[in-house]
Amino acid sequence: MHADPMPDDGPERRPASRGAGLEEVGRLLSGRGVAVLSGAGLSTESGIPDYRGATGSLRRHTPMTYQEFTASEEGRRRYWARSHVGWRAIARAEPNAGHRAVEALRRSGHVSAVITQNVDGLHRAAGTLGAVELHGGLDRVVCLGCRRTSSRADLDQRLRALNGSFRDEVTGVRLNPDGDVRLPDALVEAFRVAPCEGCGGILKPDVVFFGESVPKPRVQQCYGLVDAARTLLVLGSSLTVMSGLRFVRHADRTGRPVAIVNQGETRGDPYAAAKVSLPLGAVLTTLAEQLAPAPAPARLPSP
Repeated sequence: MHADPMPDDGPERRPASRGAGLEEVGRLLSGRGVAVLSGAGLSTESGIPDYRGATGSLRRHTPMTYQEFTASEEGRRRYWARSHVGWRAIARAEPNAGHRAVEALRRSGHVSAVITQNVDGLHRAAGTLGAVELHGGLDRVVCLGCRRTSSRADLDQRLRALNGSFRDEVTGVRLNPDGDVRLPDALVEAFRVAPCEGCGGILKPDVVFFGESVPKPRVQQCYGLVDAARTLLVLGSSLTVMSGLRFVRHADRTGRPVAIVNQGETRGDPYAAAKVSLPLGAVLTTLAEQLAPAPAPARLPSP
């Protein structure tokens, strides 16, 4: 569920000079005013797979596209049947050490803004209520007719009422990053989809599907957050698509250093002033602890 699914094949810039890994990332963070751009790799330690890592979902799974969802009742039935099963795992997922460390860095004043490409809501669950969800959130539903938004939890109850024990009978399936699972066609064909309670229209998760564009005001908001920052820190994103890479290019073009923490190569590596390829939870926890404000000295009792 990421916008701009096809990479931009334009020329890459000459690689920027590399820093000294973790030490350099810490130095850049210590300057404060850091905007974070997070991707699916930050949520893998919460049990939500990514798209493009070593075991990424795109190696075996083709996500639903906006065009297929809007054009076909069969496509919508397939999406909602699979998503109804997968939602249980998404709803139960909890923030991991990486999400908590980002929030600690925000509270300590080192992180000024958080932009996430993830739709799992885990930054919000960790306390980062102001995180900009670039691709929306799976916990919300929008009607394509009247544009009314509603709670995914409410829709889940309606789907359970329409489909009984459907979800409970499905076992041994693998969760995908967009919150759905692969199901046999026979099960999908029997699934009943709930319409909008207001107008009877088509309900869609309030997320940006592949083939759909991120709303322009949201993109401009994110550019503004990068412009207001001194450094851009990328966490757990391969930056394969322009949806996230554009902010890295923008930071580089406007003279803001880019630091990347991601297991594996990213398309933003040529722009990185510092790069760390280690598990995110441990790295971010270490950084948060190193940059934590020193405790105030204890007051001595008055004589």
